Amino acid sequence: MLNNPAARKLSSAVLEPPARLLLRLHVSPDAVTVIGTIGTCTAALAFFPRGDFVPGCLIIAAFVLFDLLDGTMARLSGRAGPWGNFLDATLDRIADGCVFGALVLWAASTGNPWTTAAALTCLVGGQVISYAKARAEAVGATANVGIAERAERLILTLFAALLAGLGVPYVLPVALGILAVVSVVTIVQRVVVVRRQLYVRPDKGDS
Repeated sequence: MLNNPAARKLSSAVLEPPARLLLRLHVSPDAVTVIGTIGTCTAALAFFPRGDFVPGCLIIAAFVLFDLLDGTMARLSGRAGPWGNFLDATLDRIADGCVFGALVLWAASTGNPWTTAAALTCLVGGQVISYAKARAEAVGATANVGIAERAERLILTLFAALLAGLGVPYVLPVALGILAVVSVVTIVQRVVVVRRQLYVRPDKGDS
């Protein structure tokens, strides 16, 4: 989503003022990354298992902005580099795990096995999607494909959870089911594209 040039330009215009303010206050991009992760994990685990989706979603949405703010701060301060990318990607996995893990706990409490299975598939699928991309890059390939990137998965989940908290029936189970399917599809897409890059068909003339 934010790979779109127009989206990047808009987010930059919105995020630069607070990013510059935090830098003037001597707050580091790494600190913002850590705070955002802690806030997201705490809100998810405190509210989602109990079905308190409205406060949970609002707090998480606020802390998700930190995921964008730290990158802007790193760019403005000239600190952008491999370490920041590594820390951000690692903590993103922790935050996503807490969000979907909390939804697994909520789904289990409802007694609906299909909703629980969908939430669990989203939890595992999200981690595998990211791992597949990392492993592809480690072996000299790329896996920048798929219909369920992290931003889209998180936005869909939080929006559905917010609607559920406002009393809209079935929306969260349906959203989790859709997300489970597209997560599996994304994993398959990445496996296929990496295989095409790395698999060398043997020469038919060789014996």
